[in-house]
Parts: sequence; C-alpha cells; structure tokens
Amino acid sequence: MRDLDAISGDVIDVALRLHRELGPGLLESVYEQLLAARLEKMGYRIARQRAVTLRFDGIEIDNAFRIDLLVDERLLVEIKSVERIMPIHAKQLLTYLRLTKQPLGLLINFGGETLREGVRRLVNNYKPSASFAPLREL
Repeated sequence: MRDLDAISGDVIDVALRLHRELGPGLLESVYEQLLAARLEKMGYRIARQRAVTLRFDGIEIDNAFRIDLLVDERLLVEIKSVERIMPIHAKQLLTYLRLTKQPLGLLINFGGETLREGVRRLVNNYKPSASFAPLREL
C-alpha cells in the first residue's frame, strides 16, 4: 500500500503539470478526466464521481453527494474551476472526509492564473508519516 503523503504528492504534481499545459478556464469535468487518466497511467486506482450514500437518523439517502476523484480508495480529490476557492469549498471537502471516514483530501482549483494558490490539503484525523508535519489547511 502506498504512503498517503506520496499519493497526495503525485496528485498535486500531475495537477500542476496539467494546469501548466492547459491553463485555466476549462470545465471541471475536463480537468477531472485528464487528472484521472494520468494517475491511472501511473498505476493508481481511480474512481470518478463516486456516489456516496448518506445514513443519518435512520434515513438513507442514495447519491447524497459525489466524490470527484477517489485515489486508491484513500484520497478524496475535489476539483474546482473557479476564480478563487471560497471557504465553503473547503467546508464541503471536510464534510465529505468526515462522512466517508477518510483521512485526507485535496481541494484543487484549476481556475486561477497559477495552481499554487489553488491547492488546499485538508485532513480529518490524519496520522502523517514521521517526515511530514500536517497542517489543517495549506
């Protein structure tokens, strides 16, 4: 099993290259498909638009939300193509992490001039490797 920090590093690296090659302004679905394809070529298992069932207070809601990309069944990736990331985008991903009991997620916005300011790494009780000190939000 690959280290979660290595997986997130590979995803960010591929996203940076995609943004450099294509630039901003395309639909989220385009970036999602290309990011998924490149990660699959690297040997990652990718689920696109994974539907999640929500169970709450005895009620079950099918397709309550969809995860843009789930990498190796461990890393959630939420993709945006907006001018700037808003606080609600991070809250959305944190809720997805909590409800799916996943430790780590990436919020990637392809809509900005550069991708550097468009990447947020969010943790949900994540236990990092010894060489990495986690931040709540990057």
